[in-house]
Amino acid sequence: MIAIFKKELWNFFGNWSAWIIIGAFSVISALFLFFFENDFNIFDIGSATLQSFFVLSPWLFMFIIPAISMRTLAEEQQSGTLFWLFSQPVKITEIVGGKFLSVWLVGVLCLLPSLVYYYTVYVLGVPEGNIDGSMTFGSYIGLIILIAAFSAVGILASSLSPNQITAYLLGVFICFISYFGIEQLASYKLLGSADYILQNIGFYQHFLAFTRGQIDTRDVFYFLFVIFLGLGLASWFVWKKK
Repeated sequence: MIAIFKKELWNFFGNWSAWIIIGAFSVISALFLFFFENDFNIFDIGSATLQSFFVLSPWLFMFIIPAISMRTLAEEQQSGTLFWLFSQPVKITEIVGGKFLSVWLVGVLCLLPSLVYYYTVYVLGVPEGNIDGSMTFGSYIGLIILIAAFSAVGILASSLSPNQITAYLLGVFICFISYFGIEQLASYKLLGSADYILQNIGFYQHFLAFTRGQIDTRDVFYFLFVIFLGLGLASWFVWKKK
């Protein structure tokens, strides 16, 4: 799995794709947070908080993570190298796990430039340092876990698809439904008491708890279940191709 992980990282950083994705995420989030007139602009909000960043980021990652993961298995199948991997002394779970870790790490590295946003808000706060550290820390933890869940979904979509474009579109669709679609459906109050159950199936409510500075083990285990379910299904679909 470590060999697969290193190989994927070399592919991401060797051809500049990871650098472009990290740069694009940083530029887009900075424009929305500090320059464009919108509901996310920190200066317009007038409050020393990064809450708008943690509201915006899942929407960006919803499109970025499937773009990173789309080639992981679909390209291997398209080029025929997936069958070469089958002939090597490596388990299918190790192939899937190595590719998942590489996608997740690139997603997490996208967050590093956002520490500049934290420093900016920290310095500009009145008085200086007037920022809720526990809420910010919890939000970062939640975002890292959410990236892992999106990565597992992206790997699953790549295992299902015969080409990269289909994998990307399917990954974006599943991420959108999991994060926003289920939450919106539950908000219509069509199922009565079952709306609460439906609401807790989606990603949004569990991620929202982290943005409040609450690190609940139930939310952590929920995301771990989603991650292992996604990777387990991806491994099964890859095994079916063997």
